[in-house]
Amino acid sequence: MFDDRSPIYVQIAERIAADVLSGVLREGEKIPSTNEYAAFFQINPATAAKGIGRLVDEGVLFKKRGIGMFVSPGARDELRARRREVFFSEVVDPMVDSARAIGLPLGAVVDRIRQHMREED
Repeated sequence: MFDDRSPIYVQIAERIAADVLSGVLREGEKIPSTNEYAAFFQINPATAAKGIGRLVDEGVLFKKRGIGMFVSPGARDELRARRREVFFSEVVDPMVDSARAIGLPLGAVVDRIRQHMREED
């Protein structure tokens, strides 16, 4: 369920964000309560609250006082934009640097990507 790569509250936040990205949780939709997450994952409610709070701080969720937490308008698009930037900085940029280091022309890298694109069709 959880791993040791990061704190549980971070993994809770990542799971909720993944649900927003996948459309399981839609913009404007109420998310399960802190206690529901705590019971489901068998964790301390404070840990669940910390993960949810992180997403509130990031603008992914918002609170309706006395009602609960909801997915913010535009949250899915914002999360996609963030993930794209991470993809470029953690995958594409190092790949380009590696290709240059071994003298591989970037055109050859692009050609290989195009080959994969044709295989999808």
